[in-house]
Amino acid sequence: MRIAALLVFLSVAFGPISARADDVATAQSIIRAQEQAFGRDDARGAYSYAAPAIQEIFPTPDIFMSMVQNGYPPVYRHKSFEFGGSKSEGSRIAQHVHIIDANGEAWEALYTLEQQPDGSYKITGCSLLKVGQAV
Repeated sequence: MRIAALLVFLSVAFGPISARADDVATAQSIIRAQEQAFGRDDARGAYSYAAPAIQEIFPTPDIFMSMVQNGYPPVYRHKSFEFGGSKSEGSRIAQHVHIIDANGEAWEALYTLEQQPDGSYKITGCSLLKVGQAV
């Protein structure tokens, strides 16, 4: 009886944590897929991971890709792109990414994602800061 009670307690206690871990893994796979689409110059593919609000601001894949090329060169082309810490709260996920750009400079990116009505996650934003630069 005690073992059954312990198993019920553990499944209740750790259930939400593993669900959040699954959501973070999903978010990381979405970020990685977009990063790989940038590497292939696949504007349509990269655009498909952007949230509807981002797609309203940048109404075509080509406009979106141009914005990334000009405004986020370390995200567009880099030597290294590694996941750091993450935080999940409700239907939102924040994911840190450590980037070494094409010139060897270190950057920190903070991606935000939000769960959509269909259950999928889409990227709602990316903030980029050069390591050592004041906020």
